Amino acid sequence: MNFTFSKRARTLSMMLMVLGLVLAVVGFFGLKNDPHMAESAGQNFWAALFINGFFFFGITLGALFFYALQFATESSWSVLVRRVYEAVFSYLPIGAAVIVICLLAGQFGLHHVWSWMDHRVYDPNDAEHYDKIVAGKWAYLNPLFFWARVIAFMGTFAFAANWYRKQSLKLDTLTGAELVKEHLLTYRRSALFLVLFAVFSSVLAWDWLMSIDVHWFSTLYGWYVFAGMWCAAMITSVVLVLYLKSKGYLPQVNNSHIHDMGKWVFATSFLWTYLYFSQFMLYWYANIPEEVIYFQQRVDHHPVLMWGMFFVNFVVPMVLLMSRDAKRNPRFLIGVGTVIIVSHWLDTCQLVLPGALGEHFHHIGALEIGLFLFFLGLFVMTVLNSLTKAPLSVVNSPYLEESVHHSI
Repeated sequence: MNFTFSKRARTLSMMLMVLGLVLAVVGFFGLKNDPHMAESAGQNFWAALFINGFFFFGITLGALFFYALQFATESSWSVLVRRVYEAVFSYLPIGAAVIVICLLAGQFGLHHVWSWMDHRVYDPNDAEHYDKIVAGKWAYLNPLFFWARVIAFMGTFAFAANWYRKQSLKLDTLTGAELVKEHLLTYRRSALFLVLFAVFSSVLAWDWLMSIDVHWFSTLYGWYVFAGMWCAAMITSVVLVLYLKSKGYLPQVNNSHIHDMGKWVFATSFLWTYLYFSQFMLYWYANIPEEVIYFQQRVDHHPVLMWGMFFVNFVVPMVLLMSRDAKRNPRFLIGVGTVIIVSHWLDTCQLVLPGALGEHFHHIGALEIGLFLFFLGLFVMTVLNSLTKAPLSVVNSPYLEESVHHSI
């Protein structure tokens, strides 16, 4: 059965985009007309654009990772919802384009979200701008090596997403020995992709997020960012499956499939919490000045954002998704998922804004929220449109029957 992108759903997506765009424009010109914020309005725009570009790009990466993981572990339960993950990572080219635009704008001096992109910080003869610490990182942060990594990341992810989609459709046309052969090829390539993803997901977090606070570093940072992307992807996927079931699609997906997806939301929420707290606790316990500056800036000036986001992401899934029944309850999953995914967006805000805006960051305003709504509408439209391109459930898979009769 193919999905039909209804006129109502398309209209709602467009309305989100238009509303978000209007709100973002109002927010931007509100900053321009504020004498205390006019100087940083441009910087604020680029930071907000990057936040929303990276957040939705992160959801697609989380879905792509989980999709590969299901093949590499030869999991059977997820076969019936495989097309949902394919639809989620169909947004990848758009997310990648937004990130590249933000990085290019920084490289050409249109903003200073990444202060190390200013060539003057490496010049010891420029006493006003020279930064000895940043200059010591030239071997890693120089433009040639940096952009080589960007191309490697984007190229690998785009190739993998495109190949997985084509391979999925190809598997639908095969049976018998040919089906098993192609399935095993997907299995082997998924194992290789997961190795590359383990490296690339950490390094891109260092390059695009951690380097905003260029004087600071954390060895747990990459895993912590990855956990947030994975959790957001799990939430997006289960909400999308529940939406499709409410419209009469995916009839073979039963409560056991929903339960498993709910368990992944619960598990990844705790993984994120563990990594966030571990990173904070280790630095707090060591109390080394150059290491605690990152948290000091956030605790002293933005405690509501930092602690509020942390406790919502920790307490809400722990309290509301602990029981078996809750993980099978659509209302609980959609409600909890909505709260958590907004909190993970706030997490992305606190990763970027304090370092990008410094003393000019006071609160999250209409510009950030407007761009969030715009990209949310664009994301929904892209994903739902992708669902119309192929049958919602795979036709052939060595584990299809096992997935149909999945029961826990």
